[in-house]
Parts: sequence; C-alpha cells; structure tokens
Amino acid sequence: MTETAPGATDGAGAGESDGDVSIDRLPAGLDRIERALLGELAALEPGTRRARLSPATATELFEAQVGSRLVDHTARWLRAEHRAGYYTIASAGHESNAAVAMALRPNDPALLHYRSGGFYFARAGQVPDQDPTGDVLRGMLALTTDQMSGGRHKVFGNRNLSIIPQTSTISSHPPRAVGLALSIGWAHDTRRSVRSGPRKRGLGRTEGLEGGRWPEDSLVVCSFGDASLNHSTAQGALNWALNAAYRGDRVPVLFVCEDNGLGISVPSPDGWVAAATTGRPGLQRADADGANPADVLEATTDLAEVVRARGVPGLLHLRTVRFLGHAGTDVESAYRRPEELRDDLARDPIVGTAAEIVASGVCTGRDLVDWYLDQLRAVRDRALDLWDDLDEAELTSADEIVAPLRDPLRRAAGPSPTAVRIIDAEAVQEAGGKRDKPLTLAQTINHTLDSVLRLHANTLIFGEDVGRKGGVYGVTRGLQARHGTDRVFDTILDEQSILGLALGSSLNGYLPIPEIQYLAYLHNAADQLRGEASSLGFFSNGQYRNPMVVRIASYAYQRGFGGHFHNDNSVAALRDIPGIVIASPAHPADAGPMLAHCVAAGLDHGTVSVFLEPIALYHTTHLYFDGDEAWTSAPVSTPAPVGTARTHGDGTDGTILTWGNGLYLSLRAAHQLQAHHHRHWRVVDLRWLAPLPVDDMMRESEATGRVLVVDETRHSGGVGEGVVTALIERGYRGTLGRVAARDSFVPLGAAADLVLVDQNQIVSTALELDR
Repeated sequence: MTETAPGATDGAGAGESDGDVSIDRLPAGLDRIERALLGELAALEPGTRRARLSPATATELFEAQVGSRLVDHTARWLRAEHRAGYYTIASAGHESNAAVAMALRPNDPALLHYRSGGFYFARAGQVPDQDPTGDVLRGMLALTTDQMSGGRHKVFGNRNLSIIPQTSTISSHPPRAVGLALSIGWAHDTRRSVRSGPRKRGLGRTEGLEGGRWPEDSLVVCSFGDASLNHSTAQGALNWALNAAYRGDRVPVLFVCEDNGLGISVPSPDGWVAAATTGRPGLQRADADGANPADVLEATTDLAEVVRARGVPGLLHLRTVRFLGHAGTDVESAYRRPEELRDDLARDPIVGTAAEIVASGVCTGRDLVDWYLDQLRAVRDRALDLWDDLDEAELTSADEIVAPLRDPLRRAAGPSPTAVRIIDAEAVQEAGGKRDKPLTLAQTINHTLDSVLRLHANTLIFGEDVGRKGGVYGVTRGLQARHGTDRVFDTILDEQSILGLALGSSLNGYLPIPEIQYLAYLHNAADQLRGEASSLGFFSNGQYRNPMVVRIASYAYQRGFGGHFHNDNSVAALRDIPGIVIASPAHPADAGPMLAHCVAAGLDHGTVSVFLEPIALYHTTHLYFDGDEAWTSAPVSTPAPVGTARTHGDGTDGTILTWGNGLYLSLRAAHQLQAHHHRHWRVVDLRWLAPLPVDDMMRESEATGRVLVVDETRHSGGVGEGVVTALIERGYRGTLGRVAARDSFVPLGAAADLVLVDQNQIVSTALELDR
C-alpha cells in the first residue's frame, strides 16, 4: 500500500489518476473514496507479502466489507442521482468490525453501533439464506418489506442473526447489553447467587427459575463510538459491569469501541479511548488497528475467549477511520484538513483484507477490482428495482406506523386470564390465615408481588434496598426470605443500571419488576424507558419485546420528610412515551388487581408498564376519621383491566376526576360537600394515566354535566392537561374546572402545603362550579 492512496485529492473531487484502473472503465458517480480504493486494489500484486489469513477467511471478510461499503455508496448515489432513499449515515471506514463478527458465534446476541455494517454483513454470511444487501437497502429506502423495522427506521437488526435493533447514537444501549449479559450468566453459575454475591444460608437458588433464550456460554457484544464513550450511560454501563464482576457475578459482555477519532465534527483527544479504558479494575482489554484485518480477528478471538470462558467484561478498542463524513449532509472539508482526509484513505480496512487475498495467490488486485465493479452494478440495479417495485412500498398510514405501539396496549386492555389467576391466588387465604385481614396499600402490593413470584417462575424483583431490608417503605419486606436471593435482590445505586437490567433480562425470557426508589430518581434514567424500552417493539415491528413492570415510589404529601427529591409530583417525563402503560393505584382494593394486570400485560403481550405508588398512602388506614380503616382492604377478586376507571358514589351534582393522592383528598372533599353543603358529587378514580380511561371519563362526566379535575401533578405539563383535552376532544360540553399543584418543586415541611392541592381547595372550586 502506498503512503498516500492513488487518486486522493485535497477536496471532494476524484483525482486525475486511479492507479492502473482506466478512468474509462469506471462507472459514473463514483465517490473519490471508491476511486482511491480501486486504485489501491489494482496495485496489489502476489508475492509482495506473506498472508496471515487463510484464503477462505480473507475472502469471506472481503465480501462482507465490500457489501457494507457498496450499500453506503449506493445510498449517496440514490440521493444524488435519483432523489431516492432517506438514510445516509455510513459504516464506510469501519468495516473492520466485520472481523469482530467472524471471531464470534452467530448466535451471540449483538447490540450494534450504527456504523457496524460490516459486522452485520459478516454475521449474515455465517447464517444460511440471509440477504444483508436487501436488508440494508430496504431500511435505507424505508420500505415496509424491511425485515426488521417494517420501514420505520434503518436499523441493524435481525432475529435470525441474534442482532437486537438499536437506534442509539449516544450509547443508551450499553446498560441493556450488560443486563442481558448478566441474565445469561445466571443460568451458567450454579455455585453462587449471581445477583447478591455468595449465597446466604437458606436463601439460595429457587427451584423453577425460568428464563434463558441464548445458550449459557453466549457472550453479548455491544459496539459504540469513541465520542459516545464519554456519555454517562456508557460510563455507567462499564462501571456496572465491572462492579458486578468484582462481586463475583458472571458478566460475559464484550464492548467494542469503534474509534474513528471524531464525534460528528469534534475530534476525540489523541489516545483518550486507551487512557479512559486502561487500568479499570477487572476489565479485559485488547487494541486493534482496523487497517490490519488479521490483527482484528486475532485480538477479538483471544479477547472473546476470555470473556466467554471466565464471564468477565471485555473491551476491544478498535481503531478505525470514518469515510463519507458523519452523514450525507456533512461537509468534512469545513472542519478537517485535506491532509487528514488523505491520511484516512491510506487506512482503508478493505485494502488490508484485499492484500491478504492477493498475498495468498488466489487472485490479483485487478481481479478484485473487476469483482467490485460487478457488485457495484448489481447493488445499484437492486436498489433501483426496490425503489421502483410497487410491491416494495413505504408506510402509508399513521395506523400502520403506530401498530407495534398500539396493538399490545389494545390486547392488554382486554380480559386477562393471567391477571385473574394472580388476583384469585391473592384472594385465597394463605400464610397462616393472615391474608383475610384488611391490608394497607403497601401490604396489598407486597402480597400481590408474592403471588406473582409464586405463580410465575420467570419473574424477578430488584432495585435499591428491596432485598434484605424490604424496601425503604417495607413494600418488598419478606419477599427475599420467601423466594430467595435469585428472585429478589439488591442492585447498585444507579437507575440506568436498574432499568438496563430490566431491558436485558426481559430479552432473555424473564419478566423483571424493578423498583425505582423515588419518582425524582427516574429522571436521570428516563431515556432507558423512552429511547430503549418503548422503542424496541416499534423499531423491530413487534419482533422483539422487553416486557417489564417498573414500580416507582411516587408523588408528594409525605409528612415530616421529603424535599423535592422525595416528594416529586411530576410525571411529565413518562406521559409522552408512546406504547407504555402508566398505572397509578391509590386504594388497596385497586392496587393488587392493577398490579396483576400490569404483570399479565408483560407476560402475555410484552408490554412495558410503569406502576406509580403513592408514598403518602402506603401505610394509611383511615379515610374520614381515625380508626375507620376505610383505606384498607381485604384481598379482592375484582379485575381492574388496563384503561378502566373506578367510580365512588353516585352523586348527581358533579363529577370529580382524579387519581393517586387526589383520590384520597377528593373522597374527603366529597364527604365534606355532602355533610356541610348538601351537594352530592361522585368521585372517579382514573387509575390508569396511559391509556386514559376516556370512555369511563366521558360516561361519568356526562352523567352530571359538571366536572372538576383534581390534579396532584403540576399545572403545566400535568396529567390534568391530558384529561381536560381528552374530554373536550370527545365532545364534552358541560361545566369544566381543574385544580392542580403549582409549577414549583416541593419544599420541605409545612411549606409543601402551599404549592400542593388540598382538600379545601377542592371543596371551594367544586362550589364555584356548582353555582
């Protein structure tokens, strides 16, 4: 290889010479990078070096790399010549990651960087009857025949290849990868409880633990870029993986940092990736230059063997170059010097592989040029055929687009035999006759979780302090003792990792029920729900699901404790995430059935549910007067299907729509309205914040023609905004009012009452509406 590639220029145009390749033979529209590559290939001659790869291995690698490069160039050509296609972020220059795929097993689950096209093509070459060119072209053209996303986005994903689709550009997927690796490790290690360290006497592995969709000696590969390594999510995932391995857990995850030295236009400091990943306790590392395919294959093979055999995290620092800019609209000459662009051409990974083939004597460089040009024409023709084929259509309706988000919710909203079984099991008197006693909200949730663990061996409960302590509020008390440390266990104090464990383990056949200790703690990890959990079914067209039930101690109104981190009344970060269920139980009679329906939705339909538990009501027993025990309930057998409300009373003067702490306040307010003002208002507990029970809301609102929405969340961005909008959109024309918390964080002490909704405010507003 020459120091500067033939045909390279300072700008975007082609050079005047392309080595031994006649300009007349080259088709129009070639990028300067293609011309430089072909010139380098033509210059290769047998006998100039000794091959390190076998001819078969080098040829397989070359075909994968060229396949990926050709679809990238074709995407640009389609846009320039035919105004066709929508996706031009390329893998060009990163094709050395094809050697990573070849060093692994084709059923090792992979979560790929958006420049891991070479990996995708190489993995497809390991599995019969695959069409990686068609897969990627259909994704770029947003065709409904795209085998993974159905035209919703260009992703590297394929169930036949164990490639789980990712759209992350900021490394939001590494926590999922670590969670999946840990769940694979669970089946492998029978000597210790892999979640809580060495087994405690009497708290060992529970018989019947189910799960595991990949072989127990699999490893998980997760690739990302050098700029994304700086993201807190990537750093958190690395820390979590190393922390778990330090505790003795098996964490067979192979991180691959594809280092091209750039984050769009911002260069990474020279040597930063190596410096940032060297010396981290327990991390097995390897470095490889993508220009040398034999080195990449050898380094990955050796590192993967250690990760797989010892169950420890590994990181491959893969040095690459980036061709074709960040995306089609990116003009590299605006921020990179001409000599930098020329230097990159000399490190083309395809040239390194071609040199191996030619050195083996199988063919000449000119033969490879001819093959490349034949493939180029074939890929271009294939792309135009797909674009022009009426059977290869784009999405044409909003209903079609949202189907992977909407359909599971519709199914979850229907009758659920699974939920009924859980509810019936809870209603049966067990545990020494204790379950027929009235239960508080916290006790109801605890007992329902107990029933879920007994009935479904693939369910897991984990989070901060949920194990031996039983949770800050005692909601999970006793569950670890009854079901073992393999089923109920503590995690590190990192919400991204908690949700990452849910994301990964659910892919592996488990139904995780993670706990986020306080609502405010969710916000630094909300993208694990928004960008990962919710989007997986959408971008895989329902082929992949990550069911879970995320329990969160929520809302305000705690007395003698709090501040805004423990009294958070905002759920705005959850409300606009499409495709998730948001449950908000308030009364113990509803909490158990609602939790059962969330679990059933996950088990049966792959649904992601968020279960918001009002902290202030956990241990409440009375409602109207001390000792009335109106805020307790014996286990009930009445279902509470997703998206259905519950009405309290049959008052005809007005309807209060509320949820959570608002139910407690509104029932007291309705009692006061009747006792002191002779006004009879019914109270409707919405129970489900997504999907809202709009049919029930309309029925109860029109029954009185006077509606007050009691919204304990904030006035701006609060749930009440959605409730009011839903009523108006459905045609409600009666009197309508709303009370909501102030747009403020919740302060300490009695000052909290000044910004939160209170009972007197509900009464006074109801009377104003009643005039």
